Amino acid sequence: MTETTQVTTPLDAATLDQLFRSARTQNKWQDRPIADSKLEELYDLLKYGPTSANSSPARFVFVRTAEGKANLKEALSGGNIEKTMTAPVTVIVAHDPKFYDQLPKLFPHADARSWFAGNDALAETTAFRNGTLQGAYLMLAARALGIDSGAMSGFDNATVDALFFADSGWKTNFMVNLGYGDPAGLFPRSPRLSFDEACRFA
Repeated sequence: MTETTQVTTPLDAATLDQLFRSARTQNKWQDRPIADSKLEELYDLLKYGPTSANSSPARFVFVRTAEGKANLKEALSGGNIEKTMTAPVTVIVAHDPKFYDQLPKLFPHADARSWFAGNDALAETTAFRNGTLQGAYLMLAARALGIDSGAMSGFDNATVDALFFADSGWKTNFMVNLGYGDPAGLFPRSPRLSFDEACRFA
């Protein structure tokens, strides 16, 4: 059997602009809904982002009903209420502390479950780190699909866990508002660190 080498090519400038250089964190939203089918498409992209041992510990709740938003409002800090209540969708990015129960399916070529079961500290570190990665993949997947996002802290994790995850034991990490941004809500882009300020060679 001849093994083929996959050749990847750099993305074009317009795509890089959409994903990174021109993309902005949105605070104000147009009155445009996001179809559930589009959210399913979003997940079907982000799930391919790499995680340790393919652990895929992130869990996502797409809050888009009036009832769900009302529950969410109880946990939000004052500065996050308006932009969250007016966003078409707010994603609770959480992780499953017992993600390792899925490893026999997700990582079948090793007994990966035994690495984490009974080792709560390692399991929590792995779940939080890789769940955070998956939250970042969600934002990039949204941008790739033409959906704007606004990630945020500024809420009470314990309240969100009690309201949304009492039956599952999942743990909230952060939230991402999704929709189609209104440029009127944008601030001037803040500066970024240069390569020399943030990076070094070793």
